[in-house]
Amino acid sequence: MQNKQNEHKDLTGKTALVTGGTKGIGKAIADRLLQAGATVIVTARNAPEESDFNHYFIAADLTDAAQVTELAQRIDEKFGGIDILVDNIGGLTTPGGGFSALTDQHWEAELQLNLLAAIRLDRALLPKMLERKSGVVIHMSSVSGQLPLWEHNMAYAVAKAALNCYSKALSNELAGKGIRVLTVSPGATKTPPMEKFIQQVASTAGLTPDEALQHLLREIGGIPMGRMADPAEVASLVYFLVSPAAAYLTGANYLIDGGALPVA
Repeated sequence: MQNKQNEHKDLTGKTALVTGGTKGIGKAIADRLLQAGATVIVTARNAPEESDFNHYFIAADLTDAAQVTELAQRIDEKFGGIDILVDNIGGLTTPGGGFSALTDQHWEAELQLNLLAAIRLDRALLPKMLERKSGVVIHMSSVSGQLPLWEHNMAYAVAKAALNCYSKALSNELAGKGIRVLTVSPGATKTPPMEKFIQQVASTAGLTPDEALQHLLREIGGIPMGRMADPAEVASLVYFLVSPAAAYLTGANYLIDGGALPVA
């Protein structure tokens, strides 16, 4: 019994930062890492709504370089650096309609949020990990990075594909320096942003939300498991990847999509 209890606290003594960690997948990840014994820092643009939020919160807009620098300084002053970084910030902010509906501003905004924010934060926090020769970085991507839906999420999908490539390159650079870098690509997951996206598709196409969801699932070939993921299921995968049990894993992109993405 004692060994089983210790297994669930195998992140004791570790400090983790989860970006976009006040809701959805990010909140589930923060809660799971806390359950495993880690000290968890959460950052987002807006403070959490819950009065009983159990994580150390720092407000920051990671698309702003100055705020990233300030965030890194505050973490260094209070915690002396981190052991685990989960780059979870991201989201679909651009309209559908394909290439002709997207302006330069749309592309730049999507790249800032879904690619450059992670790169910027890695650059700010990795030096401390390199000093310690230890650390884990998780980049939260999306199956859209491999299966774009041009009429719905072209710019978002392109940004996530770029994040996948960056994550692989970074893992190769840091593998011999004690730092593991991994990518997690969720498919359809029951979160507020997903519900908002489905509602937008429904409104545009004149469908009910359920009809819009079924339309989207048909476009990706369906989900063999027959349902969307729960955020806690994604969080369980992230927990495993940052845990000692995954000590030999780096450079891989882990799909968690209920079998939806067709792969060879």
